[in-house]
Amino acid sequence: MQQGYAAVLCVLTVLGLEAAAPGECELTRLLQDKLQYEMRLQYMKHYFPIDYTVQVQYEEVLRPSNITRLRNGTVSEAALRYLWFHVSSQAVLRIREVLPEKHPSWKYTQELCQLFDALGEEYSKFRQTDVEAVVADLVKLIHSAGAESRSKAVRPKALLDNCLKVMRMLYGVPC
Repeated sequence: MQQGYAAVLCVLTVLGLEAAAPGECELTRLLQDKLQYEMRLQYMKHYFPIDYTVQVQYEEVLRPSNITRLRNGTVSEAALRYLWFHVSSQAVLRIREVLPEKHPSWKYTQELCQLFDALGEEYSKFRQTDVEAVVADLVKLIHSAGAESRSKAVRPKALLDNCLKVMRMLYGVPC
């Protein structure tokens, strides 16, 4: 079994892809289960008022086109997953900030936060100096409190839709 795993890592390295850790793969599978369309629709659209939006920083909206552009700029897959984690976990926190505890979506967002916390343990070994400068700068912007001037209104479901699409892009092959 060990030899097979090493062979897969060797092939991925040759192809220029970086393998995700087994813990990462399991957690993203759990996240994918939680982010099923029916759940996103129910908890992030039906339980919110019509056209409800959440104010997020411009950098907190990560779309597949952003990932494609960064990949073309030769950003590593590991750095892209690191960025996705920070953007997505922050988006879930933004949604959760607007919910009262008795809201029907509260428990759902709490479960998402727990999964992102567990995924954060996987990424705790990364430091911003280990990733490309463009990714490190984006992560700093996401976590800076003074960037509110660059905010935009986004529907909660759209944030989670983007989270899932980008996750599938980044973890589809290595997991």
